[in-house]
Amino acid sequence: MDIGRIHWLGHASFRIDADAATIYIDPWKTGGGPEADLVLVTHEHFDHCSAEDVARVLGPGTLVVAPRPCAGILKGIVDGSRLRIVAPGDELTHGHVKVRAVAAYNSMPERQGFHPLDTERPRVGYLICVDNATIYHAGDTDEIAEMQGLRPDVALLPVGGTYTMDPAQAASAARRMGARAVVPMHWGDIVGSRQDAERFAELFDGETFIKDPG
Repeated sequence: MDIGRIHWLGHASFRIDADAATIYIDPWKTGGGPEADLVLVTHEHFDHCSAEDVARVLGPGTLVVAPRPCAGILKGIVDGSRLRIVAPGDELTHGHVKVRAVAAYNSMPERQGFHPLDTERPRVGYLICVDNATIYHAGDTDEIAEMQGLRPDVALLPVGGTYTMDPAQAASAARRMGARAVVPMHWGDIVGSRQDAERFAELFDGETFIKDPG
């Protein structure tokens, strides 16, 4: 897939303009945009699960996918037939898009208060297969065993530290999963800076695409 069709909307928010579908991931502060075929939400925090932003991109056929802690936030704008609740390991197909939910959590002791491993309240990332490409959005996470061997064509990885991986940890995770290319995220709003994205690029041997929001 042309990397130009993966739009970083800021923070952890993306829009993928594939031939098969328009896909949003964690839309936040988007101001709207093209109608979504599929919306993927990683976890319940306000900067990832924004009912207001999801509502802006909904169309009559949009499917919204999210883990259980998001259900109460989204149920007011998405009826039950168009809301799919997932846990790590779940797979689904929507049109010509295949999605697998992947665990996302903090493994570092100092971050346990943010995104702990919790089977009752899971957080996820997503492995998305579309247009003969595989894109991995890691969600808010540290480097974890579940990343091993994912081998995405493009990985969307947090690099801002504090709540997620820092640049060095993200570079290690990218190598561990066998990513071909990476778009750094989770910087420039709330936490992290462009310097974190640039430091990641120095540490990762594959291709890094540092994007501007939009």
